[in-house]
Amino acid sequence: MDFYGSHWVLTFLIFFPLAGAVVAALVPERLARSVALGVGVIELLVALPLFWTFDPAAGMQNRIDVPWMADWGIGYRLGLDGISLFMVLLTAFLLPLTVLGSWSYIRDRQRAFYAMLLGLTTGVVGVFVALDMFLFYVFWEIMLIPMYFLVGVWGGKERIYAAVKFFLYTAFGSLLMLVAILYLYFKAQGLTGEATFAYEAFLALPLTFTEQALLFAGFALAFAIKVPIFPFHTWLPHAHVQAPTAGSVVLAGVLLKMGTYGFLRFALPLFPAAALNETTVLIFMSLAVIGIVYTAMVAAVQPNAKRLVAYTSVAHLGFAILGIFAFNLQGIQGALLLMIAHGLSTPMLFFLLGMMYERRHTYEIADYGGLAASVPILSAMLVFAALATIGLPGTSGFVSEFLVLLGAFQTHPYLALIAATGVIFAAYYMLPPLQRIVFNALDRKENRVIPDLNRRELTILVPLVALIIWIGVYPRPVLDRMEPAVSQLIHQVEGGRMVVAPPTDHAAERPPVAAADEERR
Repeated sequence: MDFYGSHWVLTFLIFFPLAGAVVAALVPERLARSVALGVGVIELLVALPLFWTFDPAAGMQNRIDVPWMADWGIGYRLGLDGISLFMVLLTAFLLPLTVLGSWSYIRDRQRAFYAMLLGLTTGVVGVFVALDMFLFYVFWEIMLIPMYFLVGVWGGKERIYAAVKFFLYTAFGSLLMLVAILYLYFKAQGLTGEATFAYEAFLALPLTFTEQALLFAGFALAFAIKVPIFPFHTWLPHAHVQAPTAGSVVLAGVLLKMGTYGFLRFALPLFPAAALNETTVLIFMSLAVIGIVYTAMVAAVQPNAKRLVAYTSVAHLGFAILGIFAFNLQGIQGALLLMIAHGLSTPMLFFLLGMMYERRHTYEIADYGGLAASVPILSAMLVFAALATIGLPGTSGFVSEFLVLLGAFQTHPYLALIAATGVIFAAYYMLPPLQRIVFNALDRKENRVIPDLNRRELTILVPLVALIIWIGVYPRPVLDRMEPAVSQLIHQVEGGRMVVAPPTDHAAERPPVAAADEERR
């Protein structure tokens, strides 16, 4: 059996972390982190060959479609293409790093903590490969539970408020998406006489423009909250600030990408006429631009370094939304590449802030200064991560934002021009705090005696640095694996859009029989 040509690799990547979570919850407390690290390393080693074995021209791969709850049309349906491939790889890559990042940070309830972290991975990977709408929704909701506890149990002083706010925001959007999924289910059952939650069956449903608009709203709200898009972003800074380092890394690295992935996999293909309606596109691209500019300005005045980085996530993923709704090859590839770039540079910043917190027990920028003199390696890593976040040429952030702006200029040049100022604002909100932390006078004695990075911490950071530079200098292997899937998506959505056009007057909404009778009269 060809393991990497079958569904078993996806099944393993989904459920092996869940099995590891059970083991971590049962072993003695002192062994929990070792179990989690072993599971994370194995998960990464199994996922990595997908990069080389994946055939970009083969479309959806590693597929399986077997009945699960056949009477209700629910099946175990999985698949992997160039859109989901890198999200799975990114999730597997960050898992062992988050365990290492929590090695000395988490001291209480270690078994429960690592069990939650591994269980969260199951939900995230499942979201990226599910091709059954019921299965997708189950994984989408499963993810909420461990993340709620990661923030609510191991977070900061306001952890309960942050956890509840995160849960309520996400759950509200998810319930509306569930209503939309059930509508599609009963629509398909009524037309075919068969119950099914298959993604392909939903793609084939004939929907009026009004139906598409309402259903798109249900899906889009859930994804917009998850990204998050302005003005649905207010839960994110609280969650980031209060979450432990591992929680912030997973949240920024992969959880937020579930929203942008949802737009590409579900919202646009299922409801093409509504999603690419001129008004819809203008609304989402405008909100993306507002998010880029507004959150950059808010980030610039933050006294808390972790809150500052949290706001930068809204700005960066605003670029991803801009590229998605530009809806051309450059824009969507740029958005996907930006999802990867953000999933590397922002977790690196959160790792570094967590390492600084372990040494000084504060995230306040004013409590630091002159770190270049006392911890030069940590300072160098912090400078690199900040420049990568800004989008310095030669880093992954630059090439991804360049592609997004290139795609956006082709469709909405004025909005792209405003969004381009986000690059300037990025320097405005990132460089002054960096100067105060790293290069100002070493005027606090607490900062004189803190230790520099150790081997464990360098093991976390060096792979992130290598990938950021590799993608920034030579993104072609990544783009080549994305391009066929992106081109197919564009062709599919454009074709669906032509079938259902938005009504221009009331006559367009009338049944054909009624229109013909009126014409005869």
